[in-house]
Amino acid sequence: MRVVIIGAGQAGAALAAKLRGLGHDGPLTLIGDEAAPPYQRPPLSKAYLMGEMEAERLWLRGPEFWAEQRVEMRLGAPVTGLDTGAQVVRVGGEAVPYDALALTTGAAPRRLPDAMGGGLDGVYTVRTLADVDAMRPEFVAGRRVVIVGGGYIGLEAAAVASKLGLEVTVLEAAPRILQRVASPETAAHIRALHARHGVTVLEGTALDRLRGGPRVTAAVLADGREIAADFVIVGVGVTPNTALAAMAGIDIDNGIATDTYGRTSAAGVWAAGDCASFPWQGGRLRLESVGNAIDQAEVVAANMLGAAVAYEARPWFWSDQYDCKLQIAGLNTGYDRVVTRAGEGGAVSFWYYRGAELLALDAMSDPRAYMVGKRLIEAGKSPDAALVADPATDLKALLR
Repeated sequence: MRVVIIGAGQAGAALAAKLRGLGHDGPLTLIGDEAAPPYQRPPLSKAYLMGEMEAERLWLRGPEFWAEQRVEMRLGAPVTGLDTGAQVVRVGGEAVPYDALALTTGAAPRRLPDAMGGGLDGVYTVRTLADVDAMRPEFVAGRRVVIVGGGYIGLEAAAVASKLGLEVTVLEAAPRILQRVASPETAAHIRALHARHGVTVLEGTALDRLRGGPRVTAAVLADGREIAADFVIVGVGVTPNTALAAMAGIDIDNGIATDTYGRTSAAGVWAAGDCASFPWQGGRLRLESVGNAIDQAEVVAANMLGAAVAYEARPWFWSDQYDCKLQIAGLNTGYDRVVTRAGEGGAVSFWYYRGAELLALDAMSDPRAYMVGKRLIEAGKSPDAALVADPATDLKALLR
């Protein structure tokens, strides 16, 4: 069986490695539009941007691994066409045939439109190695950076900039930072953390446009105020890369729509990772996380070989900002109350409940709370909220 994987990120690399690990011995081609081999993305906005990690340490596997596993790597090779009827992928002028195809095309950062100054020099997004390489020279102590978007990517970039001695302003159009993904309690904790490090966070503050030419010089706010900027980072989320699939007539629904096994609407075509949505609690879910990319890709690899294993998502995420490690387990969608548990040395965790059901938790520098909460959520157990809130409660006892 000839297998082709389009997308050489975390999901594509995991899928290729798993196929070989499960005994697939046929031709296996991994196609990526970036010139770099498969690499980790999370350190890009943290250790790599700080200059604490070399590029080679980002690689998921060394070149010798891919050679030993007989994975044909086609890097810096954007796919220009997909014919699911003829089972052919077009890379430039070449037609690459397949018997089974996996789409692990990931997601792309949302950009400001040119009408808002998105095309000015000195305006960056944070997604790829090339993105971060381009912006790293900007991080010089004393310079001024405006970050558009108070989500995790923007806040991580703000933390790095602050640690390197820059003057940092974060603009968030919503009433508070992290509004889409976290509780007011978590947002308040993170906001206070940034305030202690001198970052100015402006919530409920919309950007009208960026001013300058050819290079950005200021951010003009909706209320007419201007904030001087030596450069700007845009962190306003991502969109799944579905154009290739849509062009080939594959169903799209908040990403490339798959069934519970990872199959798309086209025969012989599968999808996994940031680009894919899957059935979840009567609806559809798309997760943007390393954990999901790996787990879903490995299930798809098994199913491509005939396993018929349903994918059961176990969401977990993390974010590093300054000396605070935020660890998240579960999905808080639909929560109606948040229970706060104080940890040791300033650690804290926030537990999301819907009625008596534990949905998720955010743990700030509290790995014990995170591990216990994650195990409880995965086991479908919901401890009494009063016990969780009581610092005298032995968390491990809740697992019994």
